[in-house]
Amino acid sequence: MQLAAGRAAVLPAPMVFVLGFLLSTPLWIAQVGLYQYLALEIMIWMMFALGYNLLLGFTGLPSFGHGAYFGIGAYAFGLLQLKVWPNLWFDLFGAVLVAASMGALVALFISHRRGIYYALLTIAFGQVFWFIANKWHTVTGGEDGLLNIRRLPADLGFVSFSLTSNNALFYFCLAAFAVVLVALWRLVHSPLGRVLSAIKQNETRAAFVGYNVWLYKWLAFTLSAGVAGLAGALFAMAQQSAYPNVMSLHNSGFVVMMVLVGGGLVSFWGPLIGAAFFILARDLLGVYTETWLLWYGLIFMAMVIFKPDGIAGIWQAWRQRPSAGRRALAAGASVSTALIQRGADEAV
Repeated sequence: MQLAAGRAAVLPAPMVFVLGFLLSTPLWIAQVGLYQYLALEIMIWMMFALGYNLLLGFTGLPSFGHGAYFGIGAYAFGLLQLKVWPNLWFDLFGAVLVAASMGALVALFISHRRGIYYALLTIAFGQVFWFIANKWHTVTGGEDGLLNIRRLPADLGFVSFSLTSNNALFYFCLAAFAVVLVALWRLVHSPLGRVLSAIKQNETRAAFVGYNVWLYKWLAFTLSAGVAGLAGALFAMAQQSAYPNVMSLHNSGFVVMMVLVGGGLVSFWGPLIGAAFFILARDLLGVYTETWLLWYGLIFMAMVIFKPDGIAGIWQAWRQRPSAGRRALAAGASVSTALIQRGADEAV
């Protein structure tokens, strides 16, 4: 992924559009036959996909067990609420800390690997966490999951907001999403982001230049796991429960498909497109057929074969077509001018 040269805008136009569009959904979503919880779910998955893309799109690290940290965040939020202190801020930050800590622990074992070996290790550790969630009945509830997770009020000291309704929770999650979106945008355009991009381009060369590649890979995995944990905590709040299926291998595969179909390998905004496309396809195709995932899989295969840069890549190619045409026209004009000048010189 090529980062734009120069200083990145603090609030680029796509960011303003995405936040404005999400903010407006309560005004029109019911009129188009959808429901507010769908927008909430899309936004949570957008957050998860953005955090995952920090690994895959920007650092080139293929993690295929990342649903584990999404699930760890969900379980940590519920357990902290039910067993320790039912306070929204404590439970949310605790969930992020637990997920990031588990990610940091896993990264200690896998950051010295790369390629297929790195990917296989992420699957192995993800399955370990999924197995624990399934079998540790006294803590996680096993296959029945962790129930009775409440939507705690957002207490700011001088005022408190109830989050029991889908609309109220949507606005709260939108605020959290905006913070994550801005933070990740600044991160990938910071010196740290450029080092991660260099590792993706050529890990060996980055090490020869003097960067501690292992440390940067460890840090990228930890940060990505923390963002996944926050998304998982918000998802547990939205669902008012936490289940082991969110940690499964197929759930981890969903976020990979979101990033690839959306174009996360070539654009920061690709995961947002991919998450929205996936959730909408699930709901809209699911109305007509129970085998919606088969059709989505076929779309995914076609995209990987014919347009591997995803939807964002298609958009970028379309935008570059007019400018390419103008360059060709200018080149042709230059050649014509040169030929005319040459003919004039010969005539003289």
